[in-house]
Amino acid sequence: MVTISELKEFFSATYKELEKLNLDARAITDPAKAKVKHTAFLVKEESIKALTICFSDIEGRLHMLDYDKHFFLGSQDNLTFDGSSIRGFSVLHESDLRLVVDWTSLTFLPADIFGPGKVILFANIADRGLKQYPSDFRGVLQNYAAQLKSKQGLVAHMAPEIEGFLLEGTDAEQHYSEQEGFKPVSTGGYYHSLPLDKLRKFIDTTAEAQRAMGFRNEKDHPEVAPSQFEINFSYTDVVRACDQVLLYKLICRQVAENMGATATFLPKPVQGLNGNGMHTNFSLSKNGKNIFYAKTGRDGLSNVAWGFIDKLLNRAPEISLILNPSVNAYRRLDPDFEAPNQIKVSANDRGSMIRIPFGNEKTSRIEIRSVAPDVNPYLLLFTILKTGLEDFKPDKTDAKRERLRFLPANINDAIRIFRSSAYTTNMLGEATKDKYLEFKQASANRNSRDLGTAIKAAEILYHHEVTNQFLWNKF
Repeated sequence: MVTISELKEFFSATYKELEKLNLDARAITDPAKAKVKHTAFLVKEESIKALTICFSDIEGRLHMLDYDKHFFLGSQDNLTFDGSSIRGFSVLHESDLRLVVDWTSLTFLPADIFGPGKVILFANIADRGLKQYPSDFRGVLQNYAAQLKSKQGLVAHMAPEIEGFLLEGTDAEQHYSEQEGFKPVSTGGYYHSLPLDKLRKFIDTTAEAQRAMGFRNEKDHPEVAPSQFEINFSYTDVVRACDQVLLYKLICRQVAENMGATATFLPKPVQGLNGNGMHTNFSLSKNGKNIFYAKTGRDGLSNVAWGFIDKLLNRAPEISLILNPSVNAYRRLDPDFEAPNQIKVSANDRGSMIRIPFGNEKTSRIEIRSVAPDVNPYLLLFTILKTGLEDFKPDKTDAKRERLRFLPANINDAIRIFRSSAYTTNMLGEATKDKYLEFKQASANRNSRDLGTAIKAAEILYHHEVTNQFLWNKF
């Protein structure tokens, strides 16, 4: 008797085969060459049924749609969608937007996690005239990074450390209640997990899928809080790193779903426990050399790196709404739980917004610790690059700059500072800034102004990574 899987005969490969396919695909960095090679593969490989095309909205939420392979190959230069249905994109009377596929992002998928017969690609958003759409920060970041490389020879690299919680039950976020809260799957803590308990199985399964998808894993472990996890992957260019942030969260959520659990990246899902962060390790290179490194520099960093740090610290209050984009994110910035809410840099103090890890000529970097895991990664890296490279360098003789400052204590303060900032208007453009503000203000309006000591249902249910259109419209 023929089984269903044999009947369909869709593409699948072992994890070892997938890793090789994906690392070979990553080696092709020229978009034109990638398009030729991957198109030829898709034409030849009859068992590929569809291509999953991904993009993110203005808040960084991942969206996906599947194209039949044969339709895609014949229509890839004319892929359109209704932008008015995506939060932060176009209005109804100018709803048609285009998908411009980035062939260098092609990834072969583990069939047991994503189903057989598919590959995944990221796309940038363009308007009807194929001009880059300003609310699509993947395209904005990619274009800016390309300009830096062509004009100045600069290449930006990033590696995120993304923390999450594994919770009992599926769709735990959508079912959150203040009375019951969340139920962690484990009561262990830092590095503590039995080899085959639910948390360890989740971490192992996720790490295996990432490795097969070419992430180049580094380490994984339970984090400080019970049922908290962190799965690290290697340094790479900023656009690919941001793609991996979204894929990482997608893999975690699907693996958790398969286990009857929920992977959440809310910054502070459980009151009284350490929250989730996305420590962002960042550096710049030129001609293959790490220009953040200086053997005799203070803490091993160059003047370029210190200038970069000064600019980020100077603008920290104004860009806080980008780094910490939700009501719940400000609950995480609690100094009693190692929260990096101080606007300063330190090699040791983990309460500092920016830390300087141990490094050498290859690994020297800065670690921006105040970033929440619900950030739009493309907007985050664009902001870091734009601020660190183009903003004016603050005058260190100004005594006001030397006092200890803190990040905004809540989203309402962050919105107020962001709105009044001429710098963020110049950086993003007035129209895009207003769109971003509109959604952040709408979320803030659905919550009490004071955070208080208990996590409120609204900050979970109306979170931009949790809500759906039905729930939002019931407010």
